[in-house]
Amino acid sequence: MLVELLIVFTLMAAGLVFLTPDEYAGKLAAVMSLVPVGVSLWMYSVFEGTGNALLAGSQPAFETMASWITLGPYAINWHVGLDGVSMPLIVLTTILTTLAIVSAWTPIDERQSQFYGLVLFMQAALIGVFSALDFLLWFVFWEAVLVPMYLLIGVWGGPRRKYAAIKFFVYTNVASLVMFAGFFTLVFGLGDSLTSLGLPAVAQALAAGQLGEVAGFAPGTIKLAAFTALFFGFAVKVPVVPFHTWLPDAHVEAPTPVSVLLAGVLLKMGTYALLRFNFTMLADVAEANAALIAIFAVVSVIYGALLALAQQDLKRIVAYSSISSMGYVILGLIAFTPHGLGGATFQMVSHGLISGLMFMAVGVIYNETHTRMIGDMSGMADRMPVTAGVFVAAAFGYMGLPLMSGFAAEVLVFMGAFESPIIPAAPLFTAIAMFGIVIVAGYLLRAMQKTLFGPFRLETDYDIGRAPLQDVAPLFVLLALVIALGVAPNLFYTMIQDAVDPMIQLVQGGGA
Repeated sequence: MLVELLIVFTLMAAGLVFLTPDEYAGKLAAVMSLVPVGVSLWMYSVFEGTGNALLAGSQPAFETMASWITLGPYAINWHVGLDGVSMPLIVLTTILTTLAIVSAWTPIDERQSQFYGLVLFMQAALIGVFSALDFLLWFVFWEAVLVPMYLLIGVWGGPRRKYAAIKFFVYTNVASLVMFAGFFTLVFGLGDSLTSLGLPAVAQALAAGQLGEVAGFAPGTIKLAAFTALFFGFAVKVPVVPFHTWLPDAHVEAPTPVSVLLAGVLLKMGTYALLRFNFTMLADVAEANAALIAIFAVVSVIYGALLALAQQDLKRIVAYSSISSMGYVILGLIAFTPHGLGGATFQMVSHGLISGLMFMAVGVIYNETHTRMIGDMSGMADRMPVTAGVFVAAAFGYMGLPLMSGFAAEVLVFMGAFESPIIPAAPLFTAIAMFGIVIVAGYLLRAMQKTLFGPFRLETDYDIGRAPLQDVAPLFVLLALVIALGVAPNLFYTMIQDAVDPMIQLVQGGGA
């Protein structure tokens, strides 16, 4: 019942913070958010789950199931549980939420109780997304994340916040509808062989070859149509090029703490869902279309990096770099090798930490200078040496500096992609993706050189003072986690590998 405890406590904390006067809301939200951090870390320390939660022979940790409602011939259950893929993402969610709340104490100065209440509500929904093992339950949590994110951008965002919030909501909501249709196409095709909407039941029925015709269309056609609809729905959330245009607007207009959660956790919903649905339930379709998916991956890597290279806004640079980083995740997933799948999942956690660190560092600079434009400042390292130092460390983490989590993630993805037996010309795709690191180094070194070094200059009329403790403390916590995972990847990688290894058998003909 620990997953339920996490969700219920976080919802109650959100309600309490909503009712708290503004001057106390931030502090109370931070204290309350420490409880999920402690619980998730304890769950991680005693984690004994084995295998992939959707496939036969697995034993998810902290699993509970109870009857909920009946939808026609299908039983809808409260079914939650964690495996080696979802456990690290739960820990990432709880830690990033606490750090985002603390980092919001400086920039959020109005409607604090509503702001922090919505952040906690979103945390509860995210825990549900990463733990639900019934489709309808998972879909409720999936959609519940959209509401607080829409409000956090639309109410507390920048001058174009309404446009960005509406664009975010429309893109992701349309994608959800297409994804929903794709999933139920599979459900109808499975017919009487399916008595519930449990994700393990659907995955194992598909692996057993129980998919039949729908409206005269053959099972192979049904699988391809469902795969395409699901891929589109999740590719928008990731986002994958060319479905990415909502992301830069959302990041630029969102308050920095919201950008931390958007890049750090919400984008992982898309890659997590791709892993669960497209690459686990429909692994044979993914294998048959490996070349096309690999093209989406490397185009996202290169095009996202080139777009970042052309930006002048520090926040927009980090936003586009996230598109590039998610391309590495897609490449690792489609490789269907132990290091490919494991590295892609590890990259989800690593990118969550490093992108959060980058956005927080940019936010601290903005809090003092009130500008994020590269051309408006230089020599910031003289006036803000601590923040500048963390920014440099985060940038090198993004570039894949050894002993930082980004290095481990990218090396694993490249090793896995290079030896992929299903991607045609896998070494070529891997080499193109590796070139993305060169572009990453180009735009990050350019941003650092122009803003942090050289003679001090600031176009805005503000005095640069020492950043408050609540601004810099989360930076050091995130930096410590990035280094810890870089030095000891097995803190997460061992459990990740145990969960993704059964997926490889799916494309090798081993079944579920």
